[in-house]
Amino acid sequence: MSHHSQLPRRSPEEQARLDAMLRELFEHRLCFHEVIGFRIVSLEPASPKLEFAMRPDLIGHYLHGRLHGGVIATALDAVAGLAVTIAIAEKFNNESADQVAQRFGRVGTIDLRTDYLHQGIGKKFTAAGRITRLGGRIASVQMTLENDAGLLIATGGASYVIS
Repeated sequence: MSHHSQLPRRSPEEQARLDAMLRELFEHRLCFHEVIGFRIVSLEPASPKLEFAMRPDLIGHYLHGRLHGGVIATALDAVAGLAVTIAIAEKFNNESADQVAQRFGRVGTIDLRTDYLHQGIGKKFTAAGRITRLGGRIASVQMTLENDAGLLIATGGASYVIS
């Protein structure tokens, strides 16, 4: 056990502050996320989720009306970044929201792989992330994107520098 886990966990009030800060950051302050319309639907550490609605300006193929592949990759990257941030917040669960925000400022995507499985057809899409490894310097994540019918549109894997 590392020393930081012996310290008392942040208070429920501070956790609520952190959750609100994560929503503000991922939905609004990351401007491209706001353009796409991401909304956090779960901050559950085991599987954080965000969703977004289909819109005409997210279409990548005008004949088929399907979601642009870049939007799919961005959704996977965004939810993976959220998963990493939550995992860091859990690892250092004695730290304040502001301290966690400082750590997030040092998170960066190293590698992002997207597997496109089905056409991006749907009214709404949900992306979920799962941490597979949280090291001292590198975090690894697996991601999924489903449509509103529960069809798996894409999967992905990513690595992030966290130090």
